[in-house]
Amino acid sequence: MRQEVLIVEDDLAIRRGVAAALRHAGFEPVEAGDGVAGQRLALERSVVLVLLDLALPLRDGHAVLAAIRDARPALPVIVITARGAEDDRVRGLRGGADDYVVKPFGVRELLARVDSVLRRSPGRERGMTSLALPAGVVDLAAEEVRFDDGAREPLTALEARLLRYLAAFPHRLVSRDELLAQVWQVDPRHVQTRSVDMALARLRRKLRDDRRDEPVLVTVRGRGYRIGESCAAPG
Repeated sequence: MRQEVLIVEDDLAIRRGVAAALRHAGFEPVEAGDGVAGQRLALERSVVLVLLDLALPLRDGHAVLAAIRDARPALPVIVITARGAEDDRVRGLRGGADDYVVKPFGVRELLARVDSVLRRSPGRERGMTSLALPAGVVDLAAEEVRFDDGAREPLTALEARLLRYLAAFPHRLVSRDELLAQVWQVDPRHVQTRSVDMALARLRRKLRDDRRDEPVLVTVRGRGYRIGESCAAPG
């Protein structure tokens, strides 16, 4: 399955050229020509990296970057700026961008930066080691739930990855397709499965997630899943 890379660029020639280079390098490009479409795709699609122009119609690239950092803090972003726009580059890096490229840029340089960013920031959520529950704590490193009453419940590796991924994006609904792509590592377009629902059902039992007022795992029918407000991921 090819990893998706989002290109948010209003210049059609540049966008198509970058898309062709990414496709040749083994990625699946996803394209957006304005900031509104780019932000929507960044938050909804299972992209592994965003190439983000800062001078965009409809919504400024800095605003798009801020939205991505709020909703998907682990998603790598490389900003694209015009030559000489040093203030934009500095502002982009301070806003959470992982790297930048300056127009005009060469394809080899761009692909090298993409590879470098993906190598050093694959799934920042993996650094998360614990998740606080209303009546205990999930030790993600040990793959175990420890309750305040002394009881313990082991987790499978998949269950720990699922919890870690959801906890990395606490304010965003994560779609079934994104979970299949990022946690199960399968192409959701070619899968007919209830694996996500079944895994969440097992997790709810293990987490004693039976309080409607303070759910640990929230399901919004037809839209996705998120971690509940009653949970917290310690710094």
